[in-house]
Amino acid sequence: MDRYDVAVVGGGPAGTSAVWEAAKQGADAVALEKGVPREDRDRLGPDSTDAAGMLNYWVDIMDIDHEQLPDGVILRELDGTDFIGPSEEFEMNTTGIDSSYPNFGFTFQRARLDDWLRGEAEDAGGEYRTGVSVLDVETNRSEGPRHLLELRDGEDIAADVLVLADGPQRQVTNRVLDRYMPADESITDYLGTTHANHIAYQEYREIPDELFEKSRLKFWWGYMPGETAYPWVFPNDGNVARVGLTMPIGLNIDEIENPTDYVLIDEDDESLPSGSEYLRRLLEHEYGDEYDIETDFPLVKDRGKRKGTETYPISSTRPIDSPTDAGILVAGGAMGTTSAFHEGGDHVAIRTGRIAGELAANAEVERYNEAWKDAIGSEITRNVAFADIVSDYTPADWDRTFSVAEDLTATDNDKLIDWELSSGFTGMKLVGTYKRKKFSYRNGGYVQFAESKYVI
Repeated sequence: MDRYDVAVVGGGPAGTSAVWEAAKQGADAVALEKGVPREDRDRLGPDSTDAAGMLNYWVDIMDIDHEQLPDGVILRELDGTDFIGPSEEFEMNTTGIDSSYPNFGFTFQRARLDDWLRGEAEDAGGEYRTGVSVLDVETNRSEGPRHLLELRDGEDIAADVLVLADGPQRQVTNRVLDRYMPADESITDYLGTTHANHIAYQEYREIPDELFEKSRLKFWWGYMPGETAYPWVFPNDGNVARVGLTMPIGLNIDEIENPTDYVLIDEDDESLPSGSEYLRRLLEHEYGDEYDIETDFPLVKDRGKRKGTETYPISSTRPIDSPTDAGILVAGGAMGTTSAFHEGGDHVAIRTGRIAGELAANAEVERYNEAWKDAIGSEITRNVAFADIVSDYTPADWDRTFSVAEDLTATDNDKLIDWELSSGFTGMKLVGTYKRKKFSYRNGGYVQFAESKYVI
């Protein structure tokens, strides 16, 4: 039986960052990753699927010097984002948040980022095992190391501190945390695999030269039904872009009021389209008058998880605290830090993992819940507030919001006068709603399961 100071379940951004930081602090640390194959990776690694965009202030949250990233991780420098509604559009050319990164942000190749994090962790003295499945964890043992991890191959691993970073499916996290829940409660009541969660689908497509916008992200809101359901285009290297979408799990067309108000829903639809059909309709809507979509926007089949496509779950719940008195720290998507608004989470996963690794190595696990709130609390508050505001938005609501946003950010006098005369009240109402929502989540109010509720 191997013994470690810190054992981490999961080898994605949070888990690898935890091992990296723990090893830098001198601890014996190991990441255990079952591994998945990818067309663009020659070895097993984590489930590295993501739209993979990084805004400028997210770089500061991540707390990693972007100049350290090797060639091939950053794919495109960005100068803004285009939000497209059914009738209105809004260009955002600044995040409005001070940051050390000089540009609006960048797109990146997630598998290469994960491989780089793994290399840094191993160079620091950490261990990274792939093809390893954790069946169960015995915790709070009375003798020897506090935690005993049972692996599928029959081996056991012992550790003083357990970090759970197994992503949004939480196959191990749920099992472990359930043992510390109050009677008649389960952690899946808060972090269920279908509750408030989404599925994402994306395709790697080559874009015609004259249409390829290499420095801008594109999002279509109000085009498909469901809370925070939207298509996107992210520019990659060459003329390749990731064309994808997110949509809620289990949504039925019968639950939607006026489904044909949405651009991508047809009158004869008896059920909601699949992810691939949604994307075909999007491309046809945008470019079908002049282009043959399958010929002019071909799939790039040597990328992604399977022949240029990939599907992956997204955790969009609010975060939970960790039972630190049990020597257990939960990080990244497993703790629910992925935004319920924009579905992104690499930056907060990396930061929570680093905090978990550092505190675990220095026997300061009791500080974890306070420390991650100090580091990412503003980002979580911002995102849950936005998610609440837009949860019931219709296509008309998105058009109205983008019209107001365009007026609020206008710089020419005509636009400023127009805002004061026609949309000032609506604009002030929107800003006021956002501020009230943020205030309601002050002092960590976004946490849906507090540490004090665990039964240790």
